[in-house]
Amino acid sequence: MLTDYGSRDKKFTDIIREVREKVLHLGGVSKEEGYETILMQGSGTFGIESVISSVIPENGHILVIINGAYGERIAKISERHKIETTRLEFPENEHPSLEVIRRTLDQKTSITHVALIHSETTSGIINPVKEIGIIVNSAGKTFIVDAMSSFGAVPVNIKECKINYLISSANKCIEGVPGFSLVIGEKENLLISKGNARTLSLDLYAQWKGLEDNKQFRFTPPTHTIIAFHQALQELEQEGGIQARCSRYKQNQESLMNGMKLLGFREYLSPDKQGYIITSFLYPENNNFNFSTFYNKLNERGFVIYPGKVSKTDCFRIGSIGQIYPEDINKFLQSVEEVKKEMGF
Repeated sequence: MLTDYGSRDKKFTDIIREVREKVLHLGGVSKEEGYETILMQGSGTFGIESVISSVIPENGHILVIINGAYGERIAKISERHKIETTRLEFPENEHPSLEVIRRTLDQKTSITHVALIHSETTSGIINPVKEIGIIVNSAGKTFIVDAMSSFGAVPVNIKECKINYLISSANKCIEGVPGFSLVIGEKENLLISKGNARTLSLDLYAQWKGLEDNKQFRFTPPTHTIIAFHQALQELEQEGGIQARCSRYKQNQESLMNGMKLLGFREYLSPDKQGYIITSFLYPENNNFNFSTFYNKLNERGFVIYPGKVSKTDCFRIGSIGQIYPEDINKFLQSVEEVKKEMGF
């Protein structure tokens, strides 16, 4: 990131091309099979809004499957763009019901698109993307998947899962830095979306066309973030690819779970629904526990955790992803034990 590139430098445009190709490979697809990668400036939410506001036609109707805050966010985005939106809500600690999804699609024939969060980091649950994708595809609908916290560490074959659009971010499991989102889209579906965009800067089709025609972004690209991401992709390959990263993250999460249980903490999700990206822990039932104090004391020791996103339960979240290893988890657990003693719970 310490090297400056002009947005039109050949070396930089070559890097954009490489990044776009390698991202497809991570999704188990290729350009020859009819898939495209579109890079979009901004955080992952910008990528989500780009897809929602660009690919759904004026008379479109989206079904949003919700079991957490990020599914809720997709619904808010579609409603803000005045797209007909049906919310299908499930408990935050449960998988969406396949039968209810199937029945809803049978009953509401006007639905054209379906959106799902793969790794819902509200709780840490991993939703059954392939099973839902098959139902959506059988109903003849377009399937949009937010894979923000899963892509690069949870193996997914986009074609087998019947995903038409997958959205992720530079700074999650691929371990880049924040600054852009990435969209993998079916070219055939992308082509028919021309003219649907409700915004200028988030026009997905126009962004793709610009990258295809002159290898450049339409507007100022996040050059340093893309260079970092290019390096991060190389490091992912050196580590052994998605399977190797998956194994490391699983080991992190297993060490975390075992250690937190020994320290008296209870997890929010049942083991059969718990993913290995992020884990929610219930607040201890002790008057001496205060989350702000707990957070600050861990922060002073060099560890940053997440407050809870679960709407009806008091909990906090700990991630297992990024440039962290089991020894980092062990150091974290030692700090939690110290803080527990200081706080007296």
